Amino acid sequence: MTGILWNLGAFLVALGVLIAVHEFGHFWVARRCGVFVERFSIGFGKAIWQKKGKDGTEYTLAMIPLGGYVKMLDERVDDVPESRRHEAFNNKKLWQRSAIVAAGPFANFIFAIFAYWVVYLIGVPAVKPVIGEVAPQSIAAQAGIESGMELKSISGIKTADWESVNMAMISHIGDKQMVITATEPEAGAIVERTLDLEYWYFDPETERVMTSLGMKPYTPEITLSISQLVDDGAAIAADMRLNDRIVAIDGKAVDKWQQVVDAVRSHPEQALIIEVERDGELVSLTLTPKTKTLADGEAIGYAGFAPTIEPWPESYRINLQFGPVEAVGKAAEKTWQLVTLTFDMVTKLVTGDVAVKNLSGPISIAKGAGMTADYGLVYFLGFLALISVNLGIVNLLPLPVLDGGHLMFFAIEAVTRRPVSERVQDIGYRVGSAILVALMAVALFNDFTRL
Repeated sequence: MTGILWNLGAFLVALGVLIAVHEFGHFWVARRCGVFVERFSIGFGKAIWQKKGKDGTEYTLAMIPLGGYVKMLDERVDDVPESRRHEAFNNKKLWQRSAIVAAGPFANFIFAIFAYWVVYLIGVPAVKPVIGEVAPQSIAAQAGIESGMELKSISGIKTADWESVNMAMISHIGDKQMVITATEPEAGAIVERTLDLEYWYFDPETERVMTSLGMKPYTPEITLSISQLVDDGAAIAADMRLNDRIVAIDGKAVDKWQQVVDAVRSHPEQALIIEVERDGELVSLTLTPKTKTLADGEAIGYAGFAPTIEPWPESYRINLQFGPVEAVGKAAEKTWQLVTLTFDMVTKLVTGDVAVKNLSGPISIAKGAGMTADYGLVYFLGFLALISVNLGIVNLLPLPVLDGGHLMFFAIEAVTRRPVSERVQDIGYRVGSAILVALMAVALFNDFTRL
């Protein structure tokens, strides 16, 4: 219950910030263009807080936090006195109306740059993207990718850390090939490898993008020594202790931690004879894993202990931290990567290269918000930047109920020299609303299937 409330709180904070940024973009440009703003609202429905500013605008915080709006003086909506017609949105020049509408999405892009600027000022600890294992006969193996290679760029996009690698690889869903630049394990020479993606299938719900290509990141060695024990767990009940080193299970020697995991998972409520090395002596223990039920209903064994993991080599550690000026360039570059990736994904959704089951709705966003807030400020800011870019791109789609739809009507007006008729606009709004509702329904369905 606490986790749900935490996710909800983080979600509301994230949504409130991004909506405020988006609507402020419309508000700020409208005021600069001489349009009177009647109401600036964060949320829909009944107001829970209201205040009228000295500028005459009513500032509102409403109960339903799933959007917001800026209500401007407009002769198409209300009667406007002759003396105030010059303040009405509909009487402004075409370029001014276009600027006001486009300002919302672009405010989201600017916020993303600001968020990443703060992130890079604080610094983000990361590790170099070095390949650990390559599966035989996989797409990566056939392209000549080897264990120990450090990925430098993917199709021209620099990859300083694993986050950049994942983003760059995901952007290739639906493509025919992927070009990877890397350093050779021993010689250190820069080499280029082309991955054939003709038969690549990637399901984000069940696997990672790298694994689907046949690659696993390098990770420090996982030892067989116990570093953590869960209170009231099966391991404590079996008298396992910190620093015990597992030697054998049911008489069979083990040399990898995965063997321990497999044995415990496959024996819920079944006794296992565990031999451990403790203070130079062998000790035999009886461990009976408890039962843990997964989301799909599968029952697995759970013991309540964790291994000691060797520290990362210092040569693999990096800290993505820059000065105030350099951080601006890095933040803009990161935001541009997000913009191009999101635009590519939207395009591929339309063309069918990406399945609609990849759409996520508010539940997934809430879980992401709570998870990143748990990790700390820099990760939460990075999440906000990602969602802000997505919000900006989605609002630029040419659907009449979105900012992009209004810009589409303005483009038609620029060509025909007259506004699009209200009848055509009304039909467009109805069609656009139907499409949005359908997409939201699919996104919510996907969210529920992932619970």
